[in-house]
Amino acid sequence: MAKSVIHTDKAPQAIGTYSQAVKSGHTVYLSGQIPLSPETMEMVSDDFSEQAQQVFKNVQAVCEAAGGSINDLAKVNIYLTDLSHFATVNDIMSQYFRKPYPARAAIGVASLPKGAQIEIDGIMELPE
Repeated sequence: MAKSVIHTDKAPQAIGTYSQAVKSGHTVYLSGQIPLSPETMEMVSDDFSEQAQQVFKNVQAVCEAAGGSINDLAKVNIYLTDLSHFATVNDIMSQYFRKPYPARAAIGVASLPKGAQIEIDGIMELPE
């Protein structure tokens, strides 16, 4: 099965040796998104809520570039440098997703690229 690279200017450009997402069949593997503004490639804010909003916007843009929507995500991994922000993530996530929600893991980590407080990656199944 051939794989294709997904790219959009509406999400931050890759800052390393990876693609924003890769599609194989009907499955799309999204690389981690951090709260960079796609226009400036700078962190949107030091405020956690603003960072989380930006990450979900970035993930949404990649999903749309792949031909789906954020609600086509089957699995989401959320990496947090401070697990006390878990409730905030739930509140913000509810603004972007409708039921049935994707499977999810929330993982506490020591640090993230560029000093981000949150990073999200995922796996999307496109409608046939």
